[in-house]
Amino acid sequence: MEEEYSADKKFSKELNAGIAALVLLSTLNAAEKAMYGYQIASLVGEDTQGEPLIKQGTLYPVLHSLEDNGLLASEVEPSVTGPPRRYYTITPQGREALGRWEKAWQRTRNFVDTMLSGDKR
Repeated sequence: MEEEYSADKKFSKELNAGIAALVLLSTLNAAEKAMYGYQIASLVGEDTQGEPLIKQGTLYPVLHSLEDNGLLASEVEPSVTGPPRRYYTITPQGREALGRWEKAWQRTRNFVDTMLSGDKR
């Protein structure tokens, strides 16, 4: 039983790691203004079973990676209620990547759905 749980956990981690960047780019693309990490985490929130789909331990490294690759830009602003906050916005290169990644996701989702349905035409 422990081995099954371990395999489930590994599968979930790998699956989530692959979609986190797509979800974060999409979230920031839809945002009307720059957002800081906690705002983004609140938006991507939890799934229907109350499990976080993108954990905060994953969120910030993915945001930093997207910024390092020129897909996001950030700016640190002071906060009256606490420490300074880093606000993120999507860049034009991020919008282009989002378009490509959405198409790749749709192809992947269609393929997986076909394979899971048993309809392997």
